[in-house]
Amino acid sequence: MASTGGHLAELHNLAPRLNLGDIRWVTFDSPQSRSLLAGQDVVFVPPATSRDAVGLVKDMVVARRMLKAERYERVISTGASVAMAFFVPASAMGIECFYIESATRTQGPSLTGKLAARVPGVRLYTQYPDLAGGEWSYGGSIFDAFEAEALTDPLPVRKVVVTLGTHERYTFPRLLTHLMGLIPPEWEVLWQVGATVVDTMPTGARRQVPMAEMRTALAEADVVISHAGVGSALAAMQAGKRALYVPRRKAHGEHVDDHQVEMAQELESRKLVVAREAEDVTLADLRSAAAWTVRAAPGAAPFVWNSSTDEEDLCP
Repeated sequence: MASTGGHLAELHNLAPRLNLGDIRWVTFDSPQSRSLLAGQDVVFVPPATSRDAVGLVKDMVVARRMLKAERYERVISTGASVAMAFFVPASAMGIECFYIESATRTQGPSLTGKLAARVPGVRLYTQYPDLAGGEWSYGGSIFDAFEAEALTDPLPVRKVVVTLGTHERYTFPRLLTHLMGLIPPEWEVLWQVGATVVDTMPTGARRQVPMAEMRTALAEADVVISHAGVGSALAAMQAGKRALYVPRRKAHGEHVDDHQVEMAQELESRKLVVAREAEDVTLADLRSAAAWTVRAAPGAAPFVWNSSTDEEDLCP
């Protein structure tokens, strides 16, 4: 199970490398989750935002009911709070629990990761080898599946996708305002702005775009401009794009901490994005991002994890 947004995108991307059997997905109801998990076995639970005690309790009620009603061999999550809602009752019932820390956490575990470490029997995995040790094991990274390559004959930029994330609590007006003054009016832009609102909104701005439509727009775009969320990065990479990647900053109230800064640094070191601060983005940066493509890296290894069960039912 996973919260919608980057957490769900990560787990969905990792699932094929986990060699799983039957899967029941648990997440929040959103256009992203409905599109991403269309045709699959899904249970929608009440949404819980960052550090949302009320939402956590609501999800725990659903978790207890689910885990008592049917037999599950394993519970796997990439976070956030919904992980704890299921880990606590699942652990008490003797069900194997696995927590894979988000790739955004390049310097150490998130609050969810720290809490998961306190639940008896939960197995903990990091996506960075230098963070392994003690209770934490290294299993691999979602980004191992991608590599960047410079285009020999890049096309001019005329079509853009801007995605600021869909978090209900945290907005990104700095980037939206800057881009509205930067992008030429003749360019075609799809604006996914989430909860971000400024005095004058761009024409056609949308709170959230269904995943199927977004995939098409990403594939057709010359360049993608994104907040530094892991889900947005994955979506751009899967569409072959090297995104212009802009981290939210805690100092501006744009996120709970500065993990997006760390994420931007990590992906730029892999040449998978062009990382810039919100006020520093230029048209030259957009052309630089558009001059590269991202493709699937051949032979991405399975995610290394250990379980006493094999090809059984589970609830990610």
